[in-house]
Amino acid sequence: MPRTASLPAPSPVPRAADRDRRRTNASVVLRSVLEHGPVARSTIARLTGLSPASVTDYCARFTDIGLLREAAAPRRSGGVGRPHVPVDLDNSRFVVGGVHVAVPYTTVALLDLRGRVLIERRIAHEHTDPDRVLTRAADGLRALLAESGAGTPLGVGLAAGGWVDRDSGIIVEHALLGWREVPVREVLGAATGLPVHIDGHARALVNGERLFGRARGSHSVLHLFVGNVVDAAFATHGQVHYGPRSQAGAISHLPVPGGTEPCDCGRVGCLQVELSERTLCRRAREAGVIDGANPMHVVGAAAAGDRAAVRLLVNRARATGRAAGLLLDVLNPETVVVTEVGVMHREDCLSALREAVGTDRAAAVLPTSFPDSVLAVAGGSVALDVLYRDPLGAST
Repeated sequence: MPRTASLPAPSPVPRAADRDRRRTNASVVLRSVLEHGPVARSTIARLTGLSPASVTDYCARFTDIGLLREAAAPRRSGGVGRPHVPVDLDNSRFVVGGVHVAVPYTTVALLDLRGRVLIERRIAHEHTDPDRVLTRAADGLRALLAESGAGTPLGVGLAAGGWVDRDSGIIVEHALLGWREVPVREVLGAATGLPVHIDGHARALVNGERLFGRARGSHSVLHLFVGNVVDAAFATHGQVHYGPRSQAGAISHLPVPGGTEPCDCGRVGCLQVELSERTLCRRAREAGVIDGANPMHVVGAAAAGDRAAVRLLVNRARATGRAAGLLLDVLNPETVVVTEVGVMHREDCLSALREAVGTDRAAAVLPTSFPDSVLAVAGGSVALDVLYRDPLGAST
């Protein structure tokens, strides 16, 4: 008899590819619960394209770990058929720590799995030695855990301005703090005994907006952060652009049209010196609006009717709008989110920002979704992004 030809045996799925597939499937299931919960498993299957059996398996594993819970007693449709038991995030078991290192102070916080700030505190910098700042942050987190009686911490996220290398866990450079090559992950991890993840605050807030804010569902998001440090981040199709060694988003020396402030680089009108909160507060002191260095005091003076304060804030928002317009021209994102103190708290500043961007694109420009706790959310979002990308790996 002639030999029958046989097909070659299928190649086994590489272990790395299999792990990636499981990680992706776990992520989309947990993200579906975040976005739609309480939600039936059958609905998750329809939303994700995964099989009902696969969804049931992931939900069971998440429930065993403590990430999910059954949300209500079984419901029957018309009294027939199997009951549909919706699942939802279980906020009773776990929290994440959030740390944001600003120039004058550090914010420490605890957040639940929906990115809601449970408790936060500011720790003023006695000095900016990195070991001292990070040790005090760890002490602050321990105090919050003891005070709040919150759940078990899954990890800590730290966000900061400057050049932050997420992969190595190092703040490469933060000029305003005088930090260079600070091994944040190592130092804060040793001080807390927890997994530590770090990122730049603009990138952290892109992820916060995508997970918990107004940018959820947007295919591309630009975030512009205007504080003492001015930087930006861009995400498309769920991925933040980092560039080599996480250096993307460094926009501090972009020129602001009409800028007048001299910069240390030798030029005039660089974005950071024009828009920083230090510049705002200096101008407010020169105008007799405030006598300190707190930008919220300028906002308070404007709310009380101080015309000079209003003018300073509106002009700053307008300049921020011009900067956002430049970035819009280059990246053309679906959504632009701006974190800037005037835009966060005043409609006239938001209007000035949108006018400077251009009326044809104004609707795409939004203020931050977290005006009352933006720095706490920035830190917490670093850890929560890790959780939602790899729920089984990050929670076990």
